[in-house]
Amino acid sequence: MADYPYGLYDYQYDALKRMHNGCILCGGVGSGKSRTSLAYYCSLNKTADHKEDEFIPMVDPPMDLYIITTAKKRDSAEWSLEMAPFLMSPDPEVARYSNKVVVDSWNNIKKYVDVEKSFFIFDEQRVIGYGAWTKSFLKITKSNQWILLSATPGDTWSDYAPVFIANGYFKNITQFRREHVVYEYAPNLHYPKIDRYISTAKLSHFRDEVLVTMDYHRPTVLHDADIWVDYDQEAYRRIMRDRWDPWNNEPIENISSLCFCMRRVVNSADSRKLKVLEIVEDHPKVIIFYNYNFELDILRNLPWPIGTEIGELNGQKHDPIPKSDRWVYFVNYNAGAEAWNCIETDTMIFYSMNYSYRCMTQSKGRIDRTNTPFTDLYYYSLKSHASIDLAIARALKRKKNFNEKGFVSHI
Repeated sequence: MADYPYGLYDYQYDALKRMHNGCILCGGVGSGKSRTSLAYYCSLNKTADHKEDEFIPMVDPPMDLYIITTAKKRDSAEWSLEMAPFLMSPDPEVARYSNKVVVDSWNNIKKYVDVEKSFFIFDEQRVIGYGAWTKSFLKITKSNQWILLSATPGDTWSDYAPVFIANGYFKNITQFRREHVVYEYAPNLHYPKIDRYISTAKLSHFRDEVLVTMDYHRPTVLHDADIWVDYDQEAYRRIMRDRWDPWNNEPIENISSLCFCMRRVVNSADSRKLKVLEIVEDHPKVIIFYNYNFELDILRNLPWPIGTEIGELNGQKHDPIPKSDRWVYFVNYNAGAEAWNCIETDTMIFYSMNYSYRCMTQSKGRIDRTNTPFTDLYYYSLKSHASIDLAIARALKRKKNFNEKGFVSHI
């Protein structure tokens, strides 16, 4: 670790020096974007007689600080922990400074459209497209200083459009589309589809101006292993052919229910359960991610090795990480893909894949932290050759989300 204030690493300090109003601070999960963004805020509010590389004391009061993040990060108080070295807190009783500090979720962003002369940190990219969140984001950026934090800032030029507009490169989304988007029109399309982008050299220049990448070379070595398992092919074909839910003894009426039944057949296979037990024999402390309640029931009832302690993180339970020498920790993707960390283990099992590429990436980051004592981290993804498993894996490999409707239309 370099000798920088607040425990910043050299790559974080390098990014700090390149940051500016309206930038996207881009770094992988666990790279320290939160702490770096707070250091940038402090540098904007430093006193005139500060020494080189010092960020406090700040003027009092500094600009009001608003952090718009996910509901999980807000509720977990993760940002409050990040603020502690800077002597800041959303609680005025313990904060050193008399400014307002607000941490809230993207769901409530509309509450802050009238705020002025403050500083906003937008945590996690949620301004893709041109919906209500993006419109509130653009209103806020007109009257405040701001930065955006993201591990995955955008896959297409349209993903960058809101940030380009907020930086004044385009007057509005209409101008962006008129100058850079060519649409495809066809009788079978209910709305125009983007065919290609034009004048992309100009867009590349804008992206390079707003993107501040963190040159983070992880000390860890990631070992990803696909573990192939069998499944009941006859039951799988029967689900696809008959469109009948055997568990509820009723017809399958929609695409989502069809995919769920297909996955239930695949993910209930005995060979999948056996592989989990084999991995746990070699790795005494393991985090296991799962999607569905039936998978949790399977995991709960497996014959774990004697002395294995079990913990859970889901919508009903939030157990602490076990302290024993041998444990398994079941984590539901929706409840535990972000906003918590674990450096007590080097092993993670994905009992089933999630549809979201971002969710899968965030989940892996729970053990891949800058302060982990492990050099080698092991990730085991259980997969079958069932068509739905293969389709999900292909989408994730392309860094895309799996689309149920698109999948069913091709089977």
